[in-house]
Amino acid sequence: MKLKIGKIIAAFLVLLSAFPLFSESASFQSENYTINVKYNNEVSPGHAVFVRMNVIPAKNVKKQANGLKAELQLLNLGKKLETSPFYQINPKKNRNSWEMLSGVPVTIWNDTEQPYQVKVVFSLNGEKPQEFILPTVFKPYTFEKEDIPLNQANTDIRTDTSAERMAQIEKLNNIFFSTSYQAVYQTKPFTSPTDSTRYTARCGDRRTFIYANGKKSTTLHFGNDYGIPTGSDVKSCAEGKVVLAENRITTGWSIVIEHLPGLYSVYYHLSELGVNEGDMVKQGQLIGKSGATGLATGPHLHWEMRLNGSAILPEFFLRDFTFETE
Repeated sequence: MKLKIGKIIAAFLVLLSAFPLFSESASFQSENYTINVKYNNEVSPGHAVFVRMNVIPAKNVKKQANGLKAELQLLNLGKKLETSPFYQINPKKNRNSWEMLSGVPVTIWNDTEQPYQVKVVFSLNGEKPQEFILPTVFKPYTFEKEDIPLNQANTDIRTDTSAERMAQIEKLNNIFFSTSYQAVYQTKPFTSPTDSTRYTARCGDRRTFIYANGKKSTTLHFGNDYGIPTGSDVKSCAEGKVVLAENRITTGWSIVIEHLPGLYSVYYHLSELGVNEGDMVKQGQLIGKSGATGLATGPHLHWEMRLNGSAILPEFFLRDFTFETE
């Protein structure tokens, strides 16, 4: 099978001028299948690229249960930065085709323009893998810088190297970097976990902590902070499964919810929990109350989104990032 690259590029050029930047569409066709693709072609630090792909076999091609294998790749100068397998969504609805979804993060650590490419590699019914490039547009994003003085209590938390804290960090990272391809709980747009729009910090902020003894350390902030009083309602941003609900040294009472394969929402510094590990939650369900537990300079909610281990600006998921409604 050969892809007609010239026709593909021509089709993309037409579509690039007809659709808004966030949503692009394309179609690919061969003797054995038709592929319809929707994706967001804007590549920015702290964002993600999601691709929704519908593969329709030709009438003479039998659909096999696991007959489609596909991977999404994020490239920089030909080097693979991120890879993520496609997973099936709506299998009961699409009995005669494969509807697949995948997303790759664009790291918040990068604050300079890079020539990115997005590639899809796929194999149908065990045949030789085929691939195609999805055109992208780089959009720079400027992150804020912030100095944060810490009192002695917060300095002690920040510099804690105890076995307990190291074990908590390892447990959390193991969750963030784990992927269950059956965990497809919600594909429609997410919602904010709080009604407040008062931000005290944002995802990707470049932070310098100033310790009580005058020493400094630098890091990035991995989520959005909302300045809300202790005891304010905190709601799940989407349907999913609670995979962590416990008190941690750094982040206080904390909740992590799995929503899609490799995609997790995070809620830190709570004053109380309303869910337990293993619970299934609905979008908008009350899961806890805000507070100032752990390393906190005042009452607030820290809301974080992780995709394949990387922090993504939470606002990205408030849009139709899976093209569910288009």
